[in-house]
Amino acid sequence: MDPGYQNLCREGIVQKRADILADIMESCVLCPHRCRIDRTAGEKGFCRLGDRPMIDSALAHHGEEPVLSGPGGAGTIFFSSCNMRCIYCQNYQISHRAGGEVLGPADLSRIMIDLQDKGCHNIDAVTPTPHLPGLIGALVDASQKGLSIPLVYNCGGYESLEIIELLNGIVDIYLPDFKYGNDRDAHEFSGVGDYVFHAASAMREMVHQVGDCLEVEDGVAKRGLIIRHLVLPGRVENSLEVLEIIRRDISTSVSLSIMSQYTPVQTVANHPVLGRRVTKGEYETVVNMALDMGFDNIFVQDVSEGHLAPDFDRDTPFGWEE
Repeated sequence: MDPGYQNLCREGIVQKRADILADIMESCVLCPHRCRIDRTAGEKGFCRLGDRPMIDSALAHHGEEPVLSGPGGAGTIFFSSCNMRCIYCQNYQISHRAGGEVLGPADLSRIMIDLQDKGCHNIDAVTPTPHLPGLIGALVDASQKGLSIPLVYNCGGYESLEIIELLNGIVDIYLPDFKYGNDRDAHEFSGVGDYVFHAASAMREMVHQVGDCLEVEDGVAKRGLIIRHLVLPGRVENSLEVLEIIRRDISTSVSLSIMSQYTPVQTVANHPVLGRRVTKGEYETVVNMALDMGFDNIFVQDVSEGHLAPDFDRDTPFGWEE
């Protein structure tokens, strides 16, 4: 199965979308914050980013869902900063700051081609939303140079519907988080008070574009949607609210990745709720409820006592990359 962006690149459609996204940065509304600042003139909004993509690292990632990592790894590009401020983020070293390498389209294109040449199964763009104009522009260049693996849109779920609509046909696999089923927790833990509406709206559009069933060839995903949900300690009710929204408003046929890997990073080490790992009982309650609701395409994890958070101050953040 060829990635959807290939034909659209040949028809000039992807470049037109990249141009539209670039124009949006003159009064930036790439995400629901709708800062309306001119990033092309050096103004900084919530993400504190300029008008070119900034990355921390790019690597063959073997820790994504098995259908994404496969034997060769996901071709993961960790973009800097984020449009949320999750106080417990395992990637806080790069998501809470705008630091890293600023790239032009040709540079980012070379990284994509290099990941493909290393045997990666996809381009896994992590927190890509504030970087979209540069990412989509680089995709055009990379496609012309032989890029032929799926594009994965790995985001936090806080997305604008009209921006996701511009990605129709370009993104092959959507990998959003659905973090919260209520805006109280979203505001307290991530600094956004309108998360649920935007996440649900965006994910309905994602289903419209790629369907609610994951298409897999030889054990590796080629097209579709995986909705991730990280179970937080002491917040089982939030997880159940998330499942109910997905069941009611999206689809029970979607693939769910219910994650137990929450690790209290140093920013929340002493937090009264978030300062501990998730218990086996909490995690199993969420998984069992998902099964009871009719979800049967579920990725699960063991509940480990080990430290699972990466360290982006090291050359190998996960300890096993090539």
